[in-house]
Amino acid sequence: MGASKKGLKTKRFEKNHLKGVLDKRKEGAKVKQRQQIKNKKLVRKATDAEFYKGAKEGEDGEVKKPAPKGKKINEMSVDDFFQGGFDDIIGEKDEKAAKLGKRKREGAAKKGEGSDSDESIGAQPVVSDSEDEGEADDDMGMSKKTMDDLAEKDPEFYKFLVENDPEALDFDDDADLAEVDDLSASDDESEQPKKKRKKDKAAEAEPVGSGSELTKELVASWKKAMVEKKSLKAARRVVLAFRCAALLNEEDEGSKQRYTINSPDVYNDILILALKEIPVVMNHHLPVKESASGKVHVQTESKKFRTLSLLLKTYTSSIMHLLSTLSDDRTLKLTLSSITPILPYLLSFKKLVKSLAKSVVNFWAQPASSETTKITAFLVLRRLVVIGDKGIRETVLKAVYQGLIQGCRVTNANTIQGINLMKNSAAELWGIDQAVGYTTAFTFIRQLAIHLRNSIVHNKNDAFRIVYNWQYTHSLDFWSCVLAEHCSPLKEAESGKESQLKLLIYPLVQVTMGAMRLIPTALYFPLRFHLIRSLLRVSRATGTFIPLASPLIEVLTSAEMKKPPKAASIKPFDFATAYKAPKSYLRTRVYQDGVGDQVVELLGEYFILWATSIAFPELALPVNIQLKRWLKQARHKTHGNKNAKLVGQLVLLVQKLEANGKFIEERRAKVDFAPKDRAQVEAFLRDFDLAKTPLGAYVVGQRKARAERAKLLEESRRDEDRKRREDEKAELEDAEEDVSEVEDDDEDMEDELVDDEDDEDDDEE
Repeated sequence: MGASKKGLKTKRFEKNHLKGVLDKRKEGAKVKQRQQIKNKKLVRKATDAEFYKGAKEGEDGEVKKPAPKGKKINEMSVDDFFQGGFDDIIGEKDEKAAKLGKRKREGAAKKGEGSDSDESIGAQPVVSDSEDEGEADDDMGMSKKTMDDLAEKDPEFYKFLVENDPEALDFDDDADLAEVDDLSASDDESEQPKKKRKKDKAAEAEPVGSGSELTKELVASWKKAMVEKKSLKAARRVVLAFRCAALLNEEDEGSKQRYTINSPDVYNDILILALKEIPVVMNHHLPVKESASGKVHVQTESKKFRTLSLLLKTYTSSIMHLLSTLSDDRTLKLTLSSITPILPYLLSFKKLVKSLAKSVVNFWAQPASSETTKITAFLVLRRLVVIGDKGIRETVLKAVYQGLIQGCRVTNANTIQGINLMKNSAAELWGIDQAVGYTTAFTFIRQLAIHLRNSIVHNKNDAFRIVYNWQYTHSLDFWSCVLAEHCSPLKEAESGKESQLKLLIYPLVQVTMGAMRLIPTALYFPLRFHLIRSLLRVSRATGTFIPLASPLIEVLTSAEMKKPPKAASIKPFDFATAYKAPKSYLRTRVYQDGVGDQVVELLGEYFILWATSIAFPELALPVNIQLKRWLKQARHKTHGNKNAKLVGQLVLLVQKLEANGKFIEERRAKVDFAPKDRAQVEAFLRDFDLAKTPLGAYVVGQRKARAERAKLLEESRRDEDRKRREDEKAELEDAEEDVSEVEDDDEDMEDELVDDEDDEDDDEE
């Protein structure tokens, strides 16, 4: 029995699982084989590096420590190879060269230390601690000299590192920024005669030590050198001073800054100089080539880029730190604008780009940021998406969406305009690369669907709160903006192909319809109206038919709208800045009037989309029947809604729908094609002006009236805010006067006490 059972299990396994297991083993073997081949190539390149010539005499005054004995190159793992293997390989050659010319190099090194005080930063080598190799290697990467030697002797492998592991090129700022001086000196020497060269060297060799005070004269000399000569040496010093300015308020006693800034004018001068002139100098020495499609190219393989990349990274890090301390709009605009010209140089440093994108998104998404700051930050993000590769684009799009969700947490009359600006601007980014835009949009819409499913499945009292909040509502509205922006027929005609994002219309509509019907109570009618407006935007822009009359009729037939309202002395409800109505508004005339206005408005906006459609009479007929039925019940003598305003609005809407239906019937009675002729059906009244139809004229008039009311409400709100601020200011002044009066009274009391004591002393005498 046991043997037969075993055979049966084996047969079932072979039938159901054997193929999958074998496929997994084959895939695992292929991955393992590829990794082994990759490791062999890396070790082979390291072995070949032994046979290259060592550094020339006098090139470096440092003597590398010998590699540990017993650790051969071909026994070295990939991790060891990237954690200092190059130092061991090239260190052996440097040791041989050091034995031949050690004295000569030591003398040259000592001489170089006293030539320029700024060189003291670059003269301090950064050596990783052997006891803590993991942290040091993660933070610093390989040494600068090692990578320079590698770039000269094996440029192909260096290019491979630049493309696949750019973080290996992270070096210590202070230790290697001094190399910019050498590069600048070589450029100046090649362009200037000897006499002029000596004068410039004497003029630029100012004695600057650690903690030197920054003066206006020094900043002016740097500015002159950068503007007239595009001097990299001056640019380096400006970057160091700019870093000191960015870290001015940092209380870090362990790190000594190169310069001290004691004057606000000097602080302002160095900020303006760095933000305006550093990008110009960089573009002069490393010009950016841009194609017609927006792609940029920088010669990242050149020695100049390897040297200046450190300057760029220090400059960018200082800008990010400075942004976290700024609040003035003008300074923020200048700082954010200075980022755009240097973006092409930063594309190789993915971690730095990710941090920079988060910093810029923070200002774009902050509710407190002004409109100018938001637009400037968006231009930086847009430029990054245009010139970046797919990885950078995906990183920026994710950061933008996360910033949008965080920025719309609080929605009120003061923040709604900024939130709309964020949604409209961010929607543009998803159309730059629709392949990346589709994948990110699909992921985020899927997350919204998962939240909706969890709120339905989990039978808890507060499960619906995952969906019924401002962040979820604004997310659905944002994706409707994205699809309306990039899936319109006009956009597709311009691009000559169908939009990839069009496939997301159906899932977005399904999620939105499910969200609006999750809790069909009168408390959440405002949220339903918000979501219906989002779907109306999609339908209007893309020409997609979405059945939105049904959720509006559900509102009319609810218990809230069937019974007569109660009178209440409360202010009108603002549907634009709320997704939930307070319980005190239920069954009141104020709330019922507001809901009725919203239903009539949205029904008109829905039907005007199809006012020139050949099928309009059949589309409007069921809605007309239901509206007439509701009106009949509302006019009942004993029961029903007694709201005359709402009844009058619905009667007028029914009349306009019937008139528009008759208008279409008259026009289509003259056609000579059948419903199966799709081209002619779609061309029916295509170019006819909507405002000239009976329903169109009614809706256009209603829009103008609502715009006037909204304008008056906005003016009254601003007047209230101004009065409130004036009252607060007056109360503050009164409080200060009271405090000053109390202080004066205290002083008078003290004077009286002193006088009394003097009188007593006189009496005693």
